[in-house]
Amino acid sequence: MSTHVEPSHHEIHGGRVPIKAWTNGVPVETEAYEQLRRLALLPFVEPHVAVMPDVHVGIGATVGSVVPTRGAIVPAAVGVDIGCGMMAVRTSLRASDLPDSLAGLRTSIERAVPVGRTNGGGKGDRGAFGSLRGARAEAWAELAPGFARVCEAHPSLARGNTENHLGTLGTGNHFIELCLDESDDVWVMLHSGSRGVGNRIGSFFIALARRDMERLDARLPHQDLAYFREGTQHFDEYVEAVGWAQRFAAENRRLMMAAVIEALRRGGELPQFTAHLTAVECHHNYVAFERHFELDLIVTRKGAVRAGAGELGIIPGSMGARSFIVRGKGNPESLCSCSHGAGRRMSRTAAKRRFTLADHVAATEGVECRKDAGVIDETPGAYKDIDAVMAAQAELVEVVHELRQVVCVKG
Repeated sequence: MSTHVEPSHHEIHGGRVPIKAWTNGVPVETEAYEQLRRLALLPFVEPHVAVMPDVHVGIGATVGSVVPTRGAIVPAAVGVDIGCGMMAVRTSLRASDLPDSLAGLRTSIERAVPVGRTNGGGKGDRGAFGSLRGARAEAWAELAPGFARVCEAHPSLARGNTENHLGTLGTGNHFIELCLDESDDVWVMLHSGSRGVGNRIGSFFIALARRDMERLDARLPHQDLAYFREGTQHFDEYVEAVGWAQRFAAENRRLMMAAVIEALRRGGELPQFTAHLTAVECHHNYVAFERHFELDLIVTRKGAVRAGAGELGIIPGSMGARSFIVRGKGNPESLCSCSHGAGRRMSRTAAKRRFTLADHVAATEGVECRKDAGVIDETPGAYKDIDAVMAAQAELVEVVHELRQVVCVKG
């Protein structure tokens, strides 16, 4: 006798195609649903839009959305933090190897990796390197020809501190952490993207798509959903630029991870250790060409991780919540995707109004991290309950490791 199991997702109607959402038990703003409905009205979206449990309102398009298209691409469905993603490595260190005070480890990381942003990102910005050398110079030598091709068509994209952002963290929800898993093994985990150049590329092509739509007098559900048709020059240029930004982001994470591990080894507070016993790397703002439901599709994931059968991914919590290394179940209805984190419960402005510094200090008890007014918009209460988010996507991923952070570095 078989037992019928209800699926953990539900459908939202109001678009041209269905919207399948894994949001049971998780709060979602009304405006996020409205954004999703507008996405689902586009004539080239098919077979459906998939929505992850960390979904929330985004600039242009909804964060936590997986949008499959045929013959067109929407730059805002990728966003401006192109290639943003996660990297995590397990080390041979154990919790017992860590010093009683973790402040020194945090300082070592902050000295090794530029974090934050000052001087409007201009000369002397503490979030960028002042020169290009060593491994970063070698990485840029590989990336530079591709960037030159992107800028040949659109020279304004070259105006920025591009190469000196390689190996740097940035601001906002980007972080570097030391974590302990369920066996008290020490992990290094970080979250960052393509930095200023990815923002320039994303913003430029979103604006360019709008101008194309105005020239064609196209009717859109919203101006942010402007698109490029496949076969056009701007489509090809955007795909090339996005692909390059994704490579830049992946290289940025690799360089940071190497710098953090080297800093921990040289800091004098830890025994000798090996790293990369397990390594996981994943984008969560990106474009991919994939096949689903016997259709060749352009899949944009904005705040979502690919979770194909057996694929490892990372779902981080907030500064005071657990994170998860997961293995995808390859659920076809989700377009083989899962959430990219806990997801914001409120805007940064609302968080600054809602929470006090005392709230933040209490919420991050036991974590060596910034405990000042500058990070209140990143306080744990500003994010959804990670346990509810994980429960809502139980049919999408299985948990391989559960991590709790003990050091968190933010810009």
